[in-house]
Amino acid sequence: MSSTPTINMEATGANIKSLIKANGLKISEIQAVYGFNTPQSIFKWMRGEAMPSVDNLVILAHILGVTIDNIIITN
Repeated sequence: MSSTPTINMEATGANIKSLIKANGLKISEIQAVYGFNTPQSIFKWMRGEAMPSVDNLVILAHILGVTIDNIIITN
């Protein structure tokens, strides 16, 4: 049996950061979509310190024009 995939948080964070940059988006614009008071959650996602919730992943994928599979990097 093959090993169970796990999320590579550091690579996923780097991917989120590059997708945001590739789309020419500002962190403040993403923050506004989510209605976050501060951008800290988004910065944590980009550093790979935290993962967006499933709901937030769906929104992020929509904002970035990709599927969730294009955001998450697995080991």
